[in-house]
Amino acid sequence: MNSVFIKRHLSTSAIWIFIVIELIFFSVAGHFLSLTDTAFMDLDNMLLLLKQAAPIGIIAVGMTLVMVNGNIDLSVGAVFAIAGIILLDSLTWPIFAGLGDWVIPVSWLLALAAGVVLGALNGLIVWKTGVDAFIVTLGSMLGYRGLVFMFNGENPTSHLNWTLVDFAEAQFLGFHTATWFLALSVLIVWLITRYTVHGRNAYAVGNNRVAAVNAGIRVGPHMMLNFMLIGFLAALSAVVFYSESGSVNPNDGQLYELWVITAVVLGGTKLAGGSGSIIGTLGGVLAIQLLRKGLGYIGADTSTVNLVIGLILIVVLYIDRKINQKGAQELNV
Repeated sequence: MNSVFIKRHLSTSAIWIFIVIELIFFSVAGHFLSLTDTAFMDLDNMLLLLKQAAPIGIIAVGMTLVMVNGNIDLSVGAVFAIAGIILLDSLTWPIFAGLGDWVIPVSWLLALAAGVVLGALNGLIVWKTGVDAFIVTLGSMLGYRGLVFMFNGENPTSHLNWTLVDFAEAQFLGFHTATWFLALSVLIVWLITRYTVHGRNAYAVGNNRVAAVNAGIRVGPHMMLNFMLIGFLAALSAVVFYSESGSVNPNDGQLYELWVITAVVLGGTKLAGGSGSIIGTLGGVLAIQLLRKGLGYIGADTSTVNLVIGLILIVVLYIDRKINQKGAQELNV
């Protein structure tokens, strides 16, 4: 019991220890290598970092539940782009011409509904066909991205609504709107995993799907709900982001799935399922954003940032594999 407790909390706390190390390293290194006079841990710099972490972070929260189930969703980047297009384009639809600024909540709802529908489609196929979620969402990633290009070709979809921009750029208690949406997403999904039957079932299904079925858990509908949740959160991420930027490029969201999965794994969620933490995922998101911002702060280019994060992910996956192998050997003794 004690060993299980220690392992569970060690995997979560490790990412926060890593974040502290990052902060110390980039603060010291930046003192010698930075091209600016602004300290790395400057308050405005940290607040901006939280805002920039929000798009990936909101999606990563949903990916945690999906991966705890033993599944994965590779289509989140394409869903992100589709939701953004629906948000901005629907603001100009003639049917809503008389609504004024009330078109904003309508467009938000349409974008969020699109995310839920696309997520439900993924979940339904996984449930009814039994095909691995990796294959299903790989196909939907390509299909959904095709829809993005079919809508407007190679051209961006743009519409800048200043009421929307003012809301997206607003700050409350010093934190940006995007940061509050990230915090709210983390809180709600954490409460789901901690205090609801659905949350407990997520770990049961990920640990042993056959045993979960024998225990009376309706595994198919359960997994479908989690795919709907991540579709909703991918759309919410797009709504928060494009409310401010006002322009969707057809290639937007590409590689988001890899950044999200990296953050979730760094936060301690197992690729095999059955184990994971929303708080750990938040740590993974912040750790990646700190690396990206910190390496840029000391003059590293984008390719170096990607190389470093890729190497760290490989190390984490290697350690995860060794821990799982050790656990399996202990069970066989």
